[in-house]
Amino acid sequence: MSKTYTITAALPYTNGPIHIGHLAGVYIPADIYARFLRITGNDVVYICGSDEHGVPITIKAKKENKTPQQIVDRYHKNIKESFSEFGISFDNYSRTSAKIHHKTASDFFLKLFNNGSFKEITSEQYYDEDENQFLPDRFLVGTCPKCGFEESYGDQCEKCGTSHNSSDLINPKSSITGNSPSLKSTKHWYLKLDMFQEFLNKWILNENKNYWKSNVYGQCKSWLDDGLKPRAVTRDLDWGVPVPIEDAAGKVLYVWFDAPIGYISSTKEWAERNNTSWKKYWMNEDTELIHFIGKDNIVFHCIIFPSMLKAHGDFIIPKNVPANEFLNLEGSKISTSKNWAVWLPDYLKDFQDKQDVLRYVLTINAPENKDNDFTWKDFQNRNNGELVAILGNFINRVVVLTKKYYDSAIPNHNDLLNIDKDVIKSANNSIDKIEQLLANFKFRDACSEFMNIARLGNKYLADEEPWKVIKDDPERVKTIIFISLHLSSILSIVSEPFLPFTSIKIKRILNSSNHDLDWTWKNLKENKFLISNGVIINEPELLFSRIEDSEIQYQIDKLNSAN
Repeated sequence: MSKTYTITAALPYTNGPIHIGHLAGVYIPADIYARFLRITGNDVVYICGSDEHGVPITIKAKKENKTPQQIVDRYHKNIKESFSEFGISFDNYSRTSAKIHHKTASDFFLKLFNNGSFKEITSEQYYDEDENQFLPDRFLVGTCPKCGFEESYGDQCEKCGTSHNSSDLINPKSSITGNSPSLKSTKHWYLKLDMFQEFLNKWILNENKNYWKSNVYGQCKSWLDDGLKPRAVTRDLDWGVPVPIEDAAGKVLYVWFDAPIGYISSTKEWAERNNTSWKKYWMNEDTELIHFIGKDNIVFHCIIFPSMLKAHGDFIIPKNVPANEFLNLEGSKISTSKNWAVWLPDYLKDFQDKQDVLRYVLTINAPENKDNDFTWKDFQNRNNGELVAILGNFINRVVVLTKKYYDSAIPNHNDLLNIDKDVIKSANNSIDKIEQLLANFKFRDACSEFMNIARLGNKYLADEEPWKVIKDDPERVKTIIFISLHLSSILSIVSEPFLPFTSIKIKRILNSSNHDLDWTWKNLKENKFLISNGVIINEPELLFSRIEDSEIQYQIDKLNSAN
């Protein structure tokens, strides 16, 4: 039965391009899930956008002697174009500097302000006397009180992922001047998180203990066990959504208050463009809201944003937040400041028409339950040993044999032998497994199971040897080729969430639009043959090509020289 889903992917900061850590942790799994839900007949809106506020953008602008707007304009364009070329199938990709977002975030704040969800607190905050400005978030660096990392930011430690207040830092310094800051009195508005402790305990610790991923549940439990305290939702900055009340001049909404509201404003933008209602996706209890994020954003999406939604009163809360761990690169943590990263625009330039190779490698090695490592040699081995040798090889063999024996016309099949029935049954079992695994956010295992269908096809051809049997039993070969083409049609559909470009190619080769049945997941699940006798399939085309040692060495050298 069709359901309605709102799928969100964490808004990327517009202070740099997208890298493989972002893709593996958030955007590929979210895209796989959204594509899967669509092809299984659900009503899906897949939402994202550029996070254009916050201190990292301001710092970048200061370093480059540009305005924050110039910085976000540049990277918004870069990020949006990269996602599109890579095949991330957002229904809408917006930006938080858009007017619709400023109004949505302001209205949201006012609703909470008027219903008593905020507490006004005057306190002393760190201040840089030379720059004449307060030092919120990344304007402050110091030693993390939890892990001892000496370059922790004022709001979060990049090393251990802990979220904290600037007052928690040991030996704080201004990230602008390096000076020890002074303290200066300022007024801010705090969300009364402690009001939602009981709700969150019940919702997370009781209702979702066995449903959410253990890493997400564990981090939430730690926060809840420590007891929630009011959290500031405003900042002393001049870049962001202005706090929409009197007596708040020079203050903006905290980026982690404003950014998740970006999911709502992006949905509104999409709905306006498509002349439909956005409320169905945010205010209907039958809609499932799923947030895809990295582990460093768990507290914001599982504690703070749900509390905001609950405080507002009109919105649904997330059904699941399948956060991933981090992806390392060649044994070391990805570092944008040290340029230790594989940037998506560079990949798209260096490996043209190989989007699906990176999608496959990052999915089959995804950091779902623990930090994982990307290496260029593994990338090469996965491409050459799996995509080329298994999937590409099987499709090519079947198409070439069909052309050789039947002038590319799909043959009639004769009575099925037990081996044929067993192969069909195994493929159907794999389809069921893939569906179940994807529904439970187990993308690595689902991708592996999809590849098992190609392995099954190769084994079937190797065991049945149609190139030998054709001499003595040409009628039997018709069935062998028919079953192999049937497996190819299955691969064209189940590959779509993982390898969308390859899925299109296989369907094109098999002339999918000219068969009697629609090539849908529904028909696949009903164990029907999607291919029709007599349909002429197209010429074989290369699905994947080998990646040579020299190409990999070039990437390794580039990485080392940039560091």
